[in-house]
Amino acid sequence: MPLPCSSAIHTLVSTGLSADGAIGLSPATITARLQALEDRYRVKLLNRSTRHLSLTESGAMYHQASLDIIDSVKETENLLQTGSQEVRGTIKIAVPRDIGKQYISPIISAFCKLYPDVVPYLYLDDKLTNLAESGIDIVIRYGELADSNLISRKLASSRRVLCATPQYLANKGTPITPQDLADHHCLAMIRSNEELKTWHFSDNTQHNVITVLPKRFSDDGEVIRQWALDSAGIALKSILDIEQDIKQQRLVTVLDGYMKNFNASTSSVSADLNVIYQSRRYQPKRLRLFIDFLIARYAERLG
Repeated sequence: MPLPCSSAIHTLVSTGLSADGAIGLSPATITARLQALEDRYRVKLLNRSTRHLSLTESGAMYHQASLDIIDSVKETENLLQTGSQEVRGTIKIAVPRDIGKQYISPIISAFCKLYPDVVPYLYLDDKLTNLAESGIDIVIRYGELADSNLISRKLASSRRVLCATPQYLANKGTPITPQDLADHHCLAMIRSNEELKTWHFSDNTQHNVITVLPKRFSDDGEVIRQWALDSAGIALKSILDIEQDIKQQRLVTVLDGYMKNFNASTSSVSADLNVIYQSRRYQPKRLRLFIDFLIARYAERLG
């Protein structure tokens, strides 16, 4: 979902976009303006090669600031033209597929009934997103993103659990200790091409690191959940993803006496569900309203 570099370049060189988003500049003019910006601020905004252009950290910061200016100008124009601060425009949201389909999509539908001029873009994936480079407004993730410049607000407390169907456990037996997982079919995630097969367990006395030998891998949490429901093995999932499956006894948890995580040296790493967004002094009204609506809906659901 990265924002096309040409769009980022357009925003960098001009905040005076026409209604259709075109700026009508030749490549030579764009190159000259970029060079002038870099000379003015004495920073490199683009990484250039013969085949690829990408924003530097300074370029991403400048690009996002330009987007903020455009949003502010659009809201001011609406205010001047209508006499009221209308709620309109796009909101781009990235969320893991499981939680996105089950919970976030219905919340978006409810929000759009209140604000029909808001156009949501819902991206379902389990990849970690760089907000500054992707053009995404909001990321909903388990745990934190490693960027201190981002704002994180908790939607719901969560923890990771091991789960399987009663049928699978009847056939293969129920693991009593983490070491017993060596005799089981495990279902593991892939994240950024890394196989998350080193699982960490802790009880009151010791910390155990188990490298499982998964029978199946996927980079999609919904696929892992479905494989577990198909009795293909034991999955490490967020309790929020499978709470309905637990209530309806389609899945049961195992090794409940142990805290669990993957690829983390301690099990205290947060598994809570958070809404994460960039710190903006002049945040668009639609974004502020949606974040508050999202948090309120989760509070109602959990209350």
